[in-house]
Formats: sequence, structure tokens, C-alpha cells
Amino acid sequence: MKPIAIFRHTHTEGPGYLAEFLDERKIPWQLIAIDAGDAVPRSAETYSGLVFMGGPMSVNDDLPWIAPVLALIREAVAGDIPVLGHCLGGQLISKALGGTVSRNPVKEIGWGEVTVADSNTARGWFGEVRNFKAFHWHGETFSLPQGATHLLSSSYCANQAYSLGRHLALQCHVEMTAAMIATWCEVGADEVAAASTSPAVQSAAEMQQQIAGNMPQMQAVARRLYIRWITGLHA
Repeated sequence: MKPIAIFRHTHTEGPGYLAEFLDERKIPWQLIAIDAGDAVPRSAETYSGLVFMGGPMSVNDDLPWIAPVLALIREAVAGDIPVLGHCLGGQLISKALGGTVSRNPVKEIGWGEVTVADSNTARGWFGEVRNFKAFHWHGETFSLPQGATHLLSSSYCANQAYSLGRHLALQCHVEMTAAMIATWCEVGADEVAAASTSPAVQSAAEMQQQIAGNMPQMQAVARRLYIRWITGLHA
């Protein structure tokens, strides 16, 4: 099987639980570290699927790698090569397919409940789960591209996930591990402090105290999403 390309945009936002999931199933993957200067591949056809992780930048920033990434996403979707996005990754997919990315009414940082849409498509991805606590760290939000199906929402962000055929875009971070949360709390301490008046922002202590209660269900949801997504991989 061709490897899955996993795009990392900053060194602290790697594939996390997704890497564990793929390794358990012996599914090959290749890290493309944009933050370390790796080039954007010229074609999506080298890969069985494309995954885009998060990052502190905006898809609206004038960064040299954004235009080629958007073109790569469009090529993959046109060729029915599955694309998966987490947070910034979901925003990249939206922008590539004609959606917009703009400021969310408030920042969401930490654990917060998300609700699964009441549709057959949403049930296909999430099964019988109606709501769960997801991990969030974002200040912007995406609109749904034409033809996409809304899957997930929270009280503070209407568009938390959508699908378009075999492609899946998430605003929330279902890929988290306990170690990643600890790291993000450390490197993002100033951002948390600056946004502390937001009703959707938790303290570092709150985030870490809630890991034991929330992580098992979130990873179970992530596992289900990833199982569904890998069924579309190109050999």
C-alpha cells in the first residue's frame, strides 16, 4: 500500500493518537514536516490518503506552502483520494474547496462538549454517539464547502466537523494524547492567559484534570472516525 501523507505544520502538533492507530494496523504513513522545511509533494497520487494536522497559523496568512497545499487537496478530492483534516487541517480543506475561514465568535481552548448532527451521514461516521467531550484549541472557524454534510457542533462553534464523501474535516482535536495536552498547556500558556475571559477557555489545570474522564471516550470516537476514513484509502 502507498503510505498516507501526514502534514505537520508546527513541531508540537503531530499526528498523536492517529499515529498509534495506524501503527497498530501496520498502515504505512509518512510525515511531511512543513515546519522543518519539507516540500509540499507535487502530486497526491503518490499517497493512499492525505492528513493535515493543526497549527497556530491561519489559512489566510501569506505563507509560501499554503497555495500548493490547497492545490494538492483539490487534486486529491478530484481523484477520490481520502483527505482528513484536524483543526487547521479542516480549515485548509474548507478553503481549498471554496469555503471560507474566519474568526470564531470566541476562542475555544480545552475540553468542551460537541453534539453529533441528527442525520444518516453523521451516524455513519459517529455511530450511536450523540455527544462527547472533545478537545479544542482554535480562534477561527470554517464554513462548509458546497456539497458537504454538517456532522458536529458545539455551543461556541457551529461547524465542528463535516464530511464530503470519503473526506472528513474536523475543527476539534480528536487526535490528542495526554502528553500532547501537557505540551500544549506549556507552550500555549500565554495564549490561555490572554483568552481567559472567554467562556470556552479552560485553565491548564482544568484541561489536565479532565484528561482521565474525557480521553477514553474521545479516543474511542477518534478510532471509529479513523476506521471509517481508512476504508477509502487507495492501495
